[in-house]
Amino acid sequence: MKMYEELVARGLIAQVTNEDEIREMINNGKATFYIGFDCTADSLTAGHFMALTLMKRLQMAGNKPIALIGGGTTMIGDPSGRTDMRKMLTKEDIDHNAECFKKQMERFIEFGEGKAQMVNNAEWLLDLNYVDLLREVGACFSVNNMLRADCYKQRMEKGLSFLEFNYMIMQSYDFYHLFQHYNCNMQFGGNDQWSNMLGGTELIRKKLGKDAHCMTITLLTDSNGNKMGKTAGNAVWLDPNKTSPFDFYQYWRNVSDDDVLKCIRMLTFLPLEQIDEMDKWEGSELNKAKEILAFEMTNLVHGEEEAVKAQNAARALFSGAADTSNMPTVELADEDFENGEISIVRILVKAQVAKSNGEAKRLIQQGGISVNDEKVADFAMTISADKITSEDVIVKKGKKVFYKVVKA
Repeated sequence: MKMYEELVARGLIAQVTNEDEIREMINNGKATFYIGFDCTADSLTAGHFMALTLMKRLQMAGNKPIALIGGGTTMIGDPSGRTDMRKMLTKEDIDHNAECFKKQMERFIEFGEGKAQMVNNAEWLLDLNYVDLLREVGACFSVNNMLRADCYKQRMEKGLSFLEFNYMIMQSYDFYHLFQHYNCNMQFGGNDQWSNMLGGTELIRKKLGKDAHCMTITLLTDSNGNKMGKTAGNAVWLDPNKTSPFDFYQYWRNVSDDDVLKCIRMLTFLPLEQIDEMDKWEGSELNKAKEILAFEMTNLVHGEEEAVKAQNAARALFSGAADTSNMPTVELADEDFENGEISIVRILVKAQVAKSNGEAKRLIQQGGISVNDEKVADFAMTISADKITSEDVIVKKGKKVFYKVVKA
């Protein structure tokens, strides 16, 4: 199966311009395409994962990716899908986040001469003269059309700032600049970006002529990974220091029955023939599918060794097996104990199961906490240092969050 047909079969494509030309270019390795990543945090999230795997798929088929780091557009903030204005970040914060993104992207995409490129739109956006920009680009945009765009609708209800209103123009200018200076002929993005991305295609054609070969494709998710199953969102990070490999594995292991095969098809590199066979699975077989999804995703992000550890730990937990060596831990120091004991409330806060003592107490009162499979009824409960050092102490929140308590 050719690459464009595979993208369609995997359920990745939502909307396209001039599909026949897009198909021909992708299938023959002639596409130089970009995907943009605004630097709003110091790690990419699971919501970015479809874009990363898409870039990898297309590169494997001979096409050339451009990873556009949004050092300039992040200073404005994308209003798409937002009911409030994004937090304003300093240039130093944005530069730091951009460096973090680069390191994570290199796990998926091969950069170098003749391969993928990584560029930062701060290089051209921050040096633009405002009056020159208005004269060169502003005349190409209809305010009436912009106000009808989906990316502004939610913000219009509470008030759209003039700062955010400029985002479409900045994003459109990115494609215009990349088309002229990097031979970029195609752009991909989340389905919520359709209006912004069409702005770039229209700008190129108005400035360079209707025959300019520039194409736009949106994916069947928005920029946060919605519609990819459960929302990937900002809670599940690709940085192992923010979301551990075990928690990352558990996130995918716990997707719903309705979403697991959709995620396998969209996000993994398993052959479509194998996935088609899995479409017939029902009932308990779907748990096997979830294990496959979780392992494949953890392997892609954190490597095979961490994926195996996470899988073994999860199996031990759910089967009641004795092997807890790969279980996530909360490590306690001597100063955490008072008279040789520590309260269950303090353990929950140390493990970040609860953000505060009050939240920990509420979880206990609601019956959501157990220790070694025995429900905790009293938030005054304590555990001795001797018990922790002599046997496994497993603290559980609900059915899916586990920590082994250990002493340094």
